[in-house]
Amino acid sequence: MPTAGGRAKPQQGRSQQTYERLLDVAGELVAEQGFERISTNLICARAGLAPSALYRYFEDKYAVLEALGERLMVRQNEALEAWIARHQGGGIDQMRGHIGELLHDTAVATNSVPGAVWILRALHASPRMVRIRLESHRYVTDRLADAYAPYLPHVDRQELWSRLRLSVEIGFAVDEMLQEEDRVSPEAVTRQTAQMLRAGAIE
Repeated sequence: MPTAGGRAKPQQGRSQQTYERLLDVAGELVAEQGFERISTNLICARAGLAPSALYRYFEDKYAVLEALGERLMVRQNEALEAWIARHQGGGIDQMRGHIGELLHDTAVATNSVPGAVWILRALHASPRMVRIRLESHRYVTDRLADAYAPYLPHVDRQELWSRLRLSVEIGFAVDEMLQEEDRVSPEAVTRQTAQMLRAGAIE
């Protein structure tokens, strides 16, 4: 499977560990110094690896940033898939009733990625990154629409998708806010957002 930079992404073993190590270190450095100030040499030095190890997977530091964005979106999408698996069989009321859990699980997934807040910013600011964010948010909307649709046969599919797309954007905006804002309670904000999204859900 190709990475964002076009190289082959390792699937297992020591190569996978090296790849993840490079991304972890890159995320830490982005958080410490900002993306423009880091370099592939700096990433390798911090990781204790030769530059050739990085260039096996990434063409340049911009490809590293794209891979960071893709990894973050994958982590968030995995949280969504686990949530759907737990609650879809219980019907639409159960899914609506556990929106707060999905918001919490998404936040946990975000926090598991070094430098997450800076990666989130780049997903808005960099033209190369916007595609990654948009594709992920559309994927989340598609999966939620698939999960909700069997319980809402009277609702037009496009209308359902549009309403859910707005909910997805709100949810991710809250996730981003909680990465930066320390003057609010994450638990309270998650609860309030879940209440708002339930109130705006399609009946």
